[in-house]
Amino acid sequence: MLARNRRAILERLADGDRVLDVGGWALPFSRADWVLDLLPYATRGRYGYSDAERASERFTEQTWVQADACGSEPWPWPDDYFDFAICSQMLEDLRDPLRVCSELGRVAKAGYIEVPSRLEEQTRWLNGAWAGWNHHRWICEVRDDQIDFVPKGSLLDVRRDLCVPHRVWARAGAEARVQALWWTDRPVTRELSFIEKSDHAAWLRRGVPVRGDTLPSRLVNTAHSVAWFATRGLDRVLRQGLSAHRKGGSRIEC
Repeated sequence: MLARNRRAILERLADGDRVLDVGGWALPFSRADWVLDLLPYATRGRYGYSDAERASERFTEQTWVQADACGSEPWPWPDDYFDFAICSQMLEDLRDPLRVCSELGRVAKAGYIEVPSRLEEQTRWLNGAWAGWNHHRWICEVRDDQIDFVPKGSLLDVRRDLCVPHRVWARAGAEARVQALWWTDRPVTRELSFIEKSDHAAWLRRGVPVRGDTLPSRLVNTAHSVAWFATRGLDRVLRQGLSAHRKGGSRIEC
């Protein structure tokens, strides 16, 4: 979660407010009274969870609900049980983010949602030769006080013009790499679907902030070669090349 927004949440909460953190396992919101996550309490705090944050936890093992947030059963709280709910850097991972947002709006009066920006999700080479993060299922866009969800699909794998150049991402600050929705009553969400490939491509193209700003082809080809060698295994490539050379050829099958 953005540090600035974390501080803003803490400033708006009264001491008696009841707070829920949905998907807080990796970096729990220590002010939360309850946490809902698929993973267990004992292994919480994988990403930079400080001793001070751990010491200030309001939730306990008894108020840590280990459950599938997308499950068919309602979450175990009545309507408007919480004054505020947080769901940060989770919806992009899930099979049914709209279901989660529906339950957020049911059990809480207001809340904060944070998702990766399109800049983040449409940039290659963040953790591999693909766009965005390999475990993310959705591209999310916060517009007009609502979140649109679009399945990542495969167009980004074959259309470089629909991807953000890595140097544009690298110049952007942390705040440009996420989007936030502050909501009251219920978060407004929808899934966008495209019948025509051209419509899907047009939507993706809107997420590319700088037109024509691409890496030189020589660098792109070098980057792709590095990724190919890494995935194939250098030793296997060399063995193929040696075998081809002995047979009087020079082709390496890939």
